[in-house]
Amino acid sequence: MKGQRILYPCYFNAGLTRSEGRRVPRSRAIRDPTLADVEKAVKRCRLRYRTEQKSHPAYWWKNEGRIVVNWEQGKEKLLATVAGSLDGRR
Repeated sequence: MKGQRILYPCYFNAGLTRSEGRRVPRSRAIRDPTLADVEKAVKRCRLRYRTEQKSHPAYWWKNEGRIVVNWEQGKEKLLATVAGSLDGRR
């Protein structure tokens, strides 16, 4: 999966702490994001991606899905870019 990064909805969940899986600042996160919310944000960023019905290892029972984005730079930069495009359910 060289040149690809995986994004799970829990990375953008304002209801989680960092230790529970949130990867962006709470001020840029939203409450209970769905795969569709993250997909819309990725589309707004005009990135190439695909969705998969896989679960985050820590939340295997939720079956939220994930997005695999074609991205050559660091994951933190991708997370910041996508978080900036999320809708405002803060």
